[in-house]
Amino acid sequence: MQLNRWAKRYGWKETPADVLYDSKNNCKERYTCVNITNYSTIEFRIFRGTLKCNTILATLQLVDAICNAAVFMSDSEMTNLGWSKFVLGLDVGKYKELIRYLKERRLYVNEPVNDNNEEMGEE
Repeated sequence: MQLNRWAKRYGWKETPADVLYDSKNNCKERYTCVNITNYSTIEFRIFRGTLKCNTILATLQLVDAICNAAVFMSDSEMTNLGWSKFVLGLDVGKYKELIRYLKERRLYVNEPVNDNNEEMGEE
């Protein structure tokens, strides 16, 4: 599977601190889902390539939301954070494109999505 080749997972650990320790000390490979082998950069390798503007914006907003969770949440909050809690906690004003993207793919089920593409400025 290509995902395992270019963006494999670190594996299961009990706490976020354990994941970070293991990824920094035991994984010297750059082809992981979140590459932290370089000192001053973090590379997210979990996304497919796209030329769609709304997908790029949604991707950037997802990375921003993930980074905010990593910076501002405690280990216990992160441990108890599931997908539903994560998406329902997104700021609707700040992550408009991300929420629309998730709704269109039924990954955020809260209210129906308008199929009118003009609303998002698409042609």
